[in-house]
Amino acid sequence: MLTRFFIESGAYLSSLEGVPASTRWTEPMIEHSMTGMLDTREDDGDVWIFGYGSLIWNPLMHHAQRCSAVLDGWQRQFCQRLLGGRADTRVPGRMLGLCPGGLTQGVAYRLSAETLRTELRLVWTREMAMGAYRPIWAPLRLIDNGTLRDTSAIVFVADPDHPLYEKDSEVATVAPLIADAAGPWGSNAEYVFHLAEALRRDGANDPYIDSLEYTLGLVAQN
Repeated sequence: MLTRFFIESGAYLSSLEGVPASTRWTEPMIEHSMTGMLDTREDDGDVWIFGYGSLIWNPLMHHAQRCSAVLDGWQRQFCQRLLGGRADTRVPGRMLGLCPGGLTQGVAYRLSAETLRTELRLVWTREMAMGAYRPIWAPLRLIDNGTLRDTSAIVFVADPDHPLYEKDSEVATVAPLIADAAGPWGSNAEYVFHLAEALRRDGANDPYIDSLEYTLGLVAQN
C-alpha cells in the first residue's frame, strides 16, 4: 500500500518511470500546479480537500478534521487508463476519476493553514503524478456531527482532454480491464474492493461502485 514516506522520498515518482514520459509530470510541474491553485483561494486560512477514492481509506496527509461530505454535479467513473501502480503498460487497468453528473458521497479533510503547503504538496504529488486530473474549487456539503454546512473545497476531477482519459467507463467495459490489471502496489480489483468497503464503513452509497464490486466478484469466481 502507498505510504507517506514513499511519496516524500521521491520513490513514488521514480516508480512511474516506466510510464510514457508524455503522461508523467515532473516535480516542478506539480509544484506549479499546486501554487497556481492556492493563488486563487479567497483567504489564507485552512483548506478543505475532498476525498472520493483512496484518500478515504488511506489519506496519508496530516489533517485537522475529517467529516463526511457530498459533492453535487460529479460522479465516480473509472474513466482513466492506468499504466502504473496497480497496473502496467503491458496490461493497463483503469483509474478512478470524477465526471460530470449526479453526486458523490465521500469525505472532506480540513488542512491546517500552518502545515498546508507541506500536506498539500504530498496530495498534489500523489494525485497529479500523471497530470490526469484537473484540480478545481467546488462547493461541498459537509456533514459535521449531524449538521449540514457548506464550504468550498479542492476537488480533483478527471481531465477529458488528457491522453489517458477514456469515454467509455461503463461497468461492463471496465470490469474485465480492472480484473486483469496488477502492479507493484497490488491489483486494480483490490482498489475497487477497498473503496466499496470504505464507503460502507462511512455509510455512503454509490450504485456504480456496488455494481463494479459485484461484477468483479463474479469474474473472480470464474
